[in-house]
Amino acid sequence: MDITAPIKPPEQKRRRWRGGFFLRFLGFLFAVGMILFVAAAAGVGFILWNVSKDLPDYEVLAKYEPPVMTRIHANDGRLIAEFAKERRIYVPIEAIPQRVIHAFLSAEDKNFYQHGGLDIQGIMRAVVTNLNNIRNNRRLVGASTITQQVAKNFLLTRDQTLDRKLKEAILAIRIERSFTKDQILELYLNEIYLGLGAYGVAAAALIYWDKSLNELTLEDAAYLAALPKAPNNYHPFRRTERAIERRNWVIDQMVENGYATREEAEVAKAKPLNVHPRSTGAQIFAAEFFAEEVRRILYDRFGEEKLYGGGLSVRTTLDPRLQRIARKALVDGLVAYDRRHGWRGPVTSIDISGDWGVPLGKVKVPVDIEPWRTAVVLAVEKKSATIGLRPGREPSGALKKDRVTGTIPLAEVKWARPVNRNGRLGARPRAVSDILSPGDVIFVEP
Repeated sequence: MDITAPIKPPEQKRRRWRGGFFLRFLGFLFAVGMILFVAAAAGVGFILWNVSKDLPDYEVLAKYEPPVMTRIHANDGRLIAEFAKERRIYVPIEAIPQRVIHAFLSAEDKNFYQHGGLDIQGIMRAVVTNLNNIRNNRRLVGASTITQQVAKNFLLTRDQTLDRKLKEAILAIRIERSFTKDQILELYLNEIYLGLGAYGVAAAALIYWDKSLNELTLEDAAYLAALPKAPNNYHPFRRTERAIERRNWVIDQMVENGYATREEAEVAKAKPLNVHPRSTGAQIFAAEFFAEEVRRILYDRFGEEKLYGGGLSVRTTLDPRLQRIARKALVDGLVAYDRRHGWRGPVTSIDISGDWGVPLGKVKVPVDIEPWRTAVVLAVEKKSATIGLRPGREPSGALKKDRVTGTIPLAEVKWARPVNRNGRLGARPRAVSDILSPGDVIFVEP
């Protein structure tokens, strides 16, 4: 019997897949990438942990009590004087007009009500802008949100370091989780320094224009919103053009964000700053010494910290009407006494060959001499003398350019009898030139 051997199938060679090396290379890259990612994440985590371990307690913001100026009032409620190291009037967010809020949001943080403490879009935009600014040698711009500024102003230093910026970012996120947007905005608008010694928007409105917040116009609110970054860079008198340019930029931002119409903006941008700094002295005529006495009493009773930062509101016994009457009686008595003792000569003499208003403005005189005014003798005749009155000052402190002159007749100087060596009064003057000369600085009563 034939037994047929089974036929052995031909061997098939194993195909080697050429993509195996590529897959192994991709796996290698993935592993390396994961290792680098984990290492980077660990490094970032360590840095954040190291920065976070000594962060200040942001919950103190809930108990924040800023230093507020003490205000002294007359018996009718009128303001006499204010005492403060930081001139601030704290107002709740509900009392701040929307126009003021919109101006600051447009200038500082237009996405304030959308972000969680950090404005990622703003950061990316600032990065792109700064790369361009570096190439063109321009000033770098920031991307700090209002919440970050609150963290910096209340809890951190102003050091320009990476460590401080990281702490600022972490605190901003934590503050956003613990406080409402309105609470954060209230802290910010009452704390920021806005120049001319004003802290917070309410005090700034008073100091710049002697207005309440509700009286601020569009251009006023925009100018205040232009100040937080660098008040001295936009000083209303020393850098007026830059201040107007920055204010107008804020107005344009308000239009872009829908807070003002184009027509309103053009009208506002055409106006000057109109800043008229409010006097820091006594606000009631002839009340300077009374206010100083009240200040001393408060200092002795409550101490320095409470006086200058406790926000005291003091109602005094001063009656403004009686104060004016008493002041007039005192001045009349002093004038009568002075005239009984003869003419003691001019205050000083100045050169009047050029603009006499300039040297006259430099003469130091008492501030409490109203209704008397300082004047200089310009020309003298037998029966009269021509005088120039001391020029007033602009809000910036510069002398006004207008010059006012007047005449003193002989009859008004008949009392000015010279004092002899023995102390007795001499004869009455027969001519104005007997007692006055050009360049003499004197006090006159218009």
